[in-house]
Amino acid sequence: MELATFFSRSRYMRAGSFIDWLLFAFSVYLVPGLIAAATVVAFLWAPRQFESNGSLVVNLHVLPDKTSSLTPAEALQALSGQLQAPSTRRYSTRLAETPFWFLFDVPVIKSGQPTLIEFPSRHAQTIACWNASTLAPLGQGDRRGVSGKISPIKAGFELAVDAPVSAPSAVLCRGTFSGPAYLNALAWSAHDLDRSALDFQENSALIAGGLLTLAVFVFVTALINREWTYVIFAAWLVGNLRLCANAMGWDMEWIGRIIPPDHMQLLRQATFAVYYMLTVALFGQLFRRELKGEGFRWMLRIVQYNGLLMLVAAATLRYAQFIPVLWALSSLGMVVLIFLLARLVWTTRSRTVLWYVASMAVVLFSIFSEVLGAAFGIKLLFGGVNPVIAALSSSMMAAFAIAEQMRADRERRRRMQTELRNTYDVAPIGLFTLDENGRFVRANPALRAMLDMRKGEYRDRHWKDYFEPGAWGSLQALAQKGSEAELELGGSLETGTAERRYSLKATHSNGWIEASLQDVTERSKAIERLHFLAEHDPLTASLNRRGVERAIAEQSDENAPWALAYIDLDRFKLVNDLFGHRAGDEVLKQVAARTRSVVRSDYSVGRIGGDEFICVMSNTGIDDAIEQCRELVTVLSAAPYQVGNCAFQVKASIGLVECSHGVRVQDALSNADGACREAKNVAHGHLVTYRKGAAAFEERAKELMLVETLGQNRLPPGLFLVMQPIMSLAAPTASLDFEVLLRWRAPDGTTLPAGKVIVAAEESGNIAAIDKWVLATVLDWIETNRHALSKTRFVCVNLSGGSLNDEQFMEDIFALFARYRPIVRYLCLEITESVALHDLENTQRFIARVHDMGGKIALDDFGAGYTSFKYLKDLSADALKIDGEFIRTMCAHPADTAIVEAIVALARNLGMRSIAEWVEDADTLRALKEIGVDYVQGYVIARPQESAAILTAGSAASFIEDPATQDFVNSLLEPAPRIEEEYEIRVRAGLH
Repeated sequence: MELATFFSRSRYMRAGSFIDWLLFAFSVYLVPGLIAAATVVAFLWAPRQFESNGSLVVNLHVLPDKTSSLTPAEALQALSGQLQAPSTRRYSTRLAETPFWFLFDVPVIKSGQPTLIEFPSRHAQTIACWNASTLAPLGQGDRRGVSGKISPIKAGFELAVDAPVSAPSAVLCRGTFSGPAYLNALAWSAHDLDRSALDFQENSALIAGGLLTLAVFVFVTALINREWTYVIFAAWLVGNLRLCANAMGWDMEWIGRIIPPDHMQLLRQATFAVYYMLTVALFGQLFRRELKGEGFRWMLRIVQYNGLLMLVAAATLRYAQFIPVLWALSSLGMVVLIFLLARLVWTTRSRTVLWYVASMAVVLFSIFSEVLGAAFGIKLLFGGVNPVIAALSSSMMAAFAIAEQMRADRERRRRMQTELRNTYDVAPIGLFTLDENGRFVRANPALRAMLDMRKGEYRDRHWKDYFEPGAWGSLQALAQKGSEAELELGGSLETGTAERRYSLKATHSNGWIEASLQDVTERSKAIERLHFLAEHDPLTASLNRRGVERAIAEQSDENAPWALAYIDLDRFKLVNDLFGHRAGDEVLKQVAARTRSVVRSDYSVGRIGGDEFICVMSNTGIDDAIEQCRELVTVLSAAPYQVGNCAFQVKASIGLVECSHGVRVQDALSNADGACREAKNVAHGHLVTYRKGAAAFEERAKELMLVETLGQNRLPPGLFLVMQPIMSLAAPTASLDFEVLLRWRAPDGTTLPAGKVIVAAEESGNIAAIDKWVLATVLDWIETNRHALSKTRFVCVNLSGGSLNDEQFMEDIFALFARYRPIVRYLCLEITESVALHDLENTQRFIARVHDMGGKIALDDFGAGYTSFKYLKDLSADALKIDGEFIRTMCAHPADTAIVEAIVALARNLGMRSIAEWVEDADTLRALKEIGVDYVQGYVIARPQESAAILTAGSAASFIEDPATQDFVNSLLEPAPRIEEEYEIRVRAGLH
């Protein structure tokens, strides 16, 4: 029974499906096909409803009235003289708006019936006719009204001539025209003219009804689907209708209403311009993608600019002036559009383009026909039906193009939907949709795998089931911000994903939430690690310099007392040098661990150098900080550091400063650094403390102020030079050599010596600019006062190590030497021994260039560094300046005497001169003479002098004030002539 019921139901369903298919095929294929076939058959073979036998073209004799002053009698007389000349059937007014007189004979169409003369020009504005025999008025008319036997018909006027009994044999008429008008006349019988008028009305109703219906349908469809291209198409269809109406001559009305004649010319001009712009706009919208790919949008832009010009011309020019502008601009636009269409046909070969090409071809051919007809009298279209066919066919073809475009867009959307669905399924990130209650509507495989969600159950789960508390509210707030915002949130404890981190993007769409989710746990861990490394030392896990500076800045903003400890390891370099960096790294780790074990947990500990640590002691008074630092010194220095089987003893020095509210970060670090350096050098307990207001603290503050003043990439005001004489022991009164020393006069009037100025300039990085200023100033001074320096053989000028390592500085000073080349021979550039040996090759090149320029080189502070006599022979210096520490104590310590004696002998054997500085008493001077030193410099000879004193001095010995020293120098002058002569010989052979 059940099986029978099943088969019965199956047969019923198959029968129903067949009927549905049959009805569908009948409605979609058969009926439209029959309608189309019947339309074609009726159009080709069925007789027309208002068929007429046609008209007779009347021959005209035409007389232009350029002055608009002829009377009917004068015009008739002038035309009578032309009767022997050939007549014309069609006369062009050539855009003239002055009157035209024309004379014609009235033909007999049907015996015994009146003849009707039609003046079909749609451009005719006025018409008036007279009986040529009697000049009796027959009637007149214009676009506002008619009288007599003249009445309006179709696009023009008609004249009713009575039956032949009383009818005139000839008629004289006067007409005025606007635009590209043609003067012609047609003779009709009353019956045929009535049928022709009905045919005209039928065609106008057909085109108006068809295009308006199509335009309204397209417009409504466009509004419903929000397709603005079709709005343009609907407006273009109306423009096509008006253009066809103009061509047929019934554009004086709109949907059965008469348009005021005064507005017709402006309306026609506006119609042409607007239709042009709509055509270009529709073309651009339909083929925007293709034109963008072709790269010819600039050509379309030219056509668009043409439309703007045409619109301006329509608003400002008279009709007769506008028509030539219309022809020129529309011809250019047609050429460009034809080129672009041909290009699109060749490259795209799409059906949309082909349909649009066909539509535009009909439109352009119709317009081209009108232009040729108006301009040259060449008529390509004849009769009233052809504009109808042109308008309807072009509109239908454009509709086909639009429909094809819609089909292509729908197919493209279908493909995109398929691609989107496939992308949704294979996307590596989680994609999902939630309803307004937070329940899952859709979820792609990536999200289900990410959240361990089964395919069948996700629709029953809520968003908050998988994420941390408050995640649903966070998601809603994120969706309100839009798709650009992003949120990171954690997983849920219940699902075991609390350690996971997710990146979320969401937006509202159609009442739902569309969102994407990515698992960024590894990225979050990496970012956290990067954030940690940005302010922490990876070796010791302490703060790095950036972290320390931030901690100091934060503490400086607090009002609570605090201190800053600067920790430096004294023997750490030996560990690295002897046992390698791995052992050194282990020691640093233990130092950091010991430090954190001693200080409070809320202190910030950081490593800012190889073996330098900082401790920001927050909320701590200076006395408490001192106790902690003493304990820290003991912990760091007492017990050895065990690394493998080795144990290292490392001492620590600490500089502790009491800091105040608002102190700058760099000032705090610099003060602590200075205290730490003092602790390393002089403190037995390895701890130096700077309290607020202490002398050392104030002194360091002044040094920092000086560094800041010199670090502004400009020369500070107050720099000046002094000169300390250098006396030759061979000829004390025959020489006036000296060393140039830098001084700085502070804003408070105090004068700072060269040492502090140079140290501050080196810390600020501005030493090269100061050295360049010193050299330029000295060279300029020597050049100005060379006539007063007859006894000067050399002028010593110090160069810092920072300047010698500055390539730009080196180029600048040698350029300066080239400018002062004649006086470079006076210069003796002093470079310290350690700087000279730091880069031996660079020093050798520098010395060679100075010698080539005529200058001299002296090695300053010789003996103070780690002297290597192996390299000394490679430096072709001219003099050695013995370090003053040996000179000042040589009379008290025989070892110093021996060292100075060895240096002098070394210099003599290497062909160099020796200069002893810091000579402060006559005994030292006498000892240096006995050893054989060539030159001496110090307070016993002269203190640094102003430049004016140098210029007025007779020699370096003239500055001596100590009697014992004067007696010793005088003893050196006997016998004077021999000594002077020996000095001159040494000058020529030696240093000078």
